[in-house]
Amino acid sequence: MITSEKKKELIEKFGANAQDSGASEVQVAILSERIANLTGHLSTNKKDFSSMRGMMKLIGQRKSLLKYISKKDPKKYDKLVSDLGLRNQQQTTSSYK
Repeated sequence: MITSEKKKELIEKFGANAQDSGASEVQVAILSERIANLTGHLSTNKKDFSSMRGMMKLIGQRKSLLKYISKKDPKKYDKLVSDLGLRNQQQTTSSYK
């Protein structure tokens, strides 16, 4: 579970202003944090299949948002991926075309 303080921190870091929670970059950052939390939970609870399904849905949402960002603005996509540490630098911009 992501705390409200962490969510505010992500909004301030990746959004245009402190109230910009709807930007695609902010949504990807929040989804990445939730996925990281679920990964830790699933490492200790290996048979929690409902949480596994929820994490797969979050990964799909993040993937579609990243695809949208890469088509809209490839430079923002590269910066976002490097800031979040999602992919290797060799794979950026060419992976979602």
